[in-house]
Amino acid sequence: MTTLDPEAEGRRRADHLLTFLSEGEDDAADEFLAGLTDIRDLVFVGAALTAIARAEGRVLPTAQRAQASTRQLKLGQLRDSHRRDPEGLRTWLRRSGEEILFIRSLQATIARLP
Repeated sequence: MTTLDPEAEGRRRADHLLTFLSEGEDDAADEFLAGLTDIRDLVFVGAALTAIARAEGRVLPTAQRAQASTRQLKLGQLRDSHRRDPEGLRTWLRRSGEEILFIRSLQATIARLP
């Protein structure tokens, strides 16, 4: 089901997915993703996740930022290869969410360095 503001709904759903993933609730994340059946909705969630990953990746040191950029390119290839496949797009969303958590863990590690 699509909403009147798919961009805002995509961001809300992306935040929801990130909450599940960050709390280690893998089954809840999988169930949440399974509930997204419309390709358009899946793509808007992915766009929100991509925006978050790119924004958060910009604050990483140069080497880590370059690596994050390469991972974003690979995620884009995954998305493109599953353009019309909802299950494949769900895999893309899951990996995109995991990428954000990885970027956040890098940021936390860097913040703890002397």
